[in-house]
Amino acid sequence: MTTVVTSRQLEARLIAPSKASRIHRFGGPEVISLEDMVPAAPGKGEVLVQVKAVGVGPWDARIRAGKSILPQPLPLTLGSDISGVVEAVGPGVIGFAEGDEVFGVTNPHFTGGYADFAIATAAMLANKPATLPHIDAASVPVVAVTAWQALFEQARLTPGQSVLVLGAAGNVGAFAVQLARRAGLQVQATSSARDLGYVRYLGADTVFDGASRWFECHLPPIDAVIDLIGGENQALSFAVLRQGGTLISTVAPPDQLVA
Repeated sequence: MTTVVTSRQLEARLIAPSKASRIHRFGGPEVISLEDMVPAAPGKGEVLVQVKAVGVGPWDARIRAGKSILPQPLPLTLGSDISGVVEAVGPGVIGFAEGDEVFGVTNPHFTGGYADFAIATAAMLANKPATLPHIDAASVPVVAVTAWQALFEQARLTPGQSVLVLGAAGNVGAFAVQLARRAGLQVQATSSARDLGYVRYLGADTVFDGASRWFECHLPPIDAVIDLIGGENQALSFAVLRQGGTLISTVAPPDQLVA
């Protein structure tokens, strides 16, 4: 049976004050302050999570600096990727109960996670595997979902098709290679020289040194390119992208004139 609690009930059962990393203005790291906060009661479709670990990504810095593409009303608590234990569930939440270990993203604004307790949208959480430590689980959500969306929601790749992952040794790239391999795709990739072996281990069929070996001279037409580094590599990738293929970039809009 699901039990819904109020903010007053939460405050009464917490022994120590809850802390959160907050900002009241946009700027550099100096605008972050550690503040006492009383956890809010979860609303409809929400879960209150006792946070055990948080992930840090470049989007957090953009939000802090006021450069997010999403509206970010102040003040706010930074952080999106969390792993922890369900403290309470809001009305209408199915599939989670107090005491469950979960991980995921807090909400569509990517905020609220750098705290002892975080309110999260239930639909953006998943049950954490028992074999996955909290600190590892917190590193997964945004980067893994980004890779998945690029491959299967944007490029709409299917088994047997080919993909070129530019910058495959990074967080998003590593997930893209593994997800592509498991989906039965032909996986080509670029990385720095020191990471060639690592990317092969992840499952890439061929890995090119993006700094010294030009992949456009060695690849057949590719169904999709996932660009995670931008710059010259993105421009060169058009040479191997088949007609009607898809180029998706997380770092820079593709040059439509070159395309």
